[in-house]
Amino acid sequence: MSDLRIWGLLAEFDSPESLIRAARAVDARGYVCFDAFSPSPLEGLSEVVRLRRPRMPRIVLISGLSGGASGFLLQWWISAAAYPLDVGGRPLFSWPAFIPVTFELTILCAAFGAVIGMLMLNGLPAPYHPVFNVPQFRSATTNGFFLAIESRDKQFRMDETLPFLESLNPLEINLIAP
Repeated sequence: MSDLRIWGLLAEFDSPESLIRAARAVDARGYVCFDAFSPSPLEGLSEVVRLRRPRMPRIVLISGLSGGASGFLLQWWISAAAYPLDVGGRPLFSWPAFIPVTFELTILCAAFGAVIGMLMLNGLPAPYHPVFNVPQFRSATTNGFFLAIESRDKQFRMDETLPFLESLNPLEINLIAP
């Protein structure tokens, strides 16, 4: 088994409660690189799996602010610096006139930042994941509850992790090939 490369172990459980119990046990044992899969969101599971803090709000905020600032600065540069035009003695820098374009560019850039950030952070498009190699994983979208422990975890030792997973009473445990 030493020459066999594996991505990790995938355990299937019969109910949401047993999956959450198993995830808590895996977390308590010190595993860091593990994930849980279920057909619907399970309350409390994301805290156990320790999902990272979302970065999307920051990305959308920075995109929106940079869009608004660039729109405002572009209007200022055009009307006051590059092509000053005196119209009826009005000031060259009349910021209330710049508000509609600034607002629109803020919204536009925030929306583009949200779409591009979502695609990048989700790792999309991702047509392949190693758990797809396990035929039983097809039921993850209908009625399957799965827990995967990756072999890159520092705690992962096949001779210790496999008996530990078996002690959690799963329906089945599968090796995940890369």
